[in-house]
Amino acid sequence: MTAMLDISIEGLPVPTAEDLRAWEAEFEAAARRPLRTRFRYAFIKTHKPVLDDASYRSFATMAEYRAWCEENLPSWLGYGRTV
Repeated sequence: MTAMLDISIEGLPVPTAEDLRAWEAEFEAAARRPLRTRFRYAFIKTHKPVLDDASYRSFATMAEYRAWCEENLPSWLGYGRTV
């Protein structure tokens, strides 16, 4: 196992040696799975409000698309000019 850097992020708990051993065992188990299985578990389908509610949308310009995003999408999706 590689040595951990002594970096502390305020507010986050520091993992114990037991936690690190458990995580390493999980990673090793995942690495032994066939690639097809790893891909199946790698992606999680999450409904994105508004974006997933229509089969497609088209815009004449990028400016029109950006304006639509800012007016219609929740900011947490990250499609606005600033998040």
